[in-house]
Amino acid sequence: MNPDDQDLGQRWMRRLLAVLAADPADQLSWAGEHQVRTAALSDDIELVLRLAESMAERGTLAPDALEDVRTIHRLFGGTATGWWADALAAEARWDGMRASARRVLTAREGDWRLPLPRRVSPQHVYD
Repeated sequence: MNPDDQDLGQRWMRRLLAVLAADPADQLSWAGEHQVRTAALSDDIELVLRLAESMAERGTLAPDALEDVRTIHRLFGGTATGWWADALAAEARWDGMRASARRVLTAREGDWRLPLPRRVSPQHVYD
């Protein structure tokens, strides 16, 4: 992996973790504003898990952080359908993912309170 790809992977992971670490009200607002489908989030979580495993192999991600990313992946699990805002409002598993994302960001960034990213691709790309 060239250095540019590595930086891109770290940015991608940071962006997803910022969304997963945010307070529930901020997550609901962001998910509603960007019309995020749970399936699209599932794809992002899968990608970040692969990035985290690769970073851990290169020694650029601590083992504890990798375990937290694996926990997020495991907690997400199952089928991913519908709007993420609906899932956020109905399912307690998001608390565990939020806590794991906060630990990773705090260890890597010094704080978990990061600005929420702008969505790059229009939602129809994920439908």
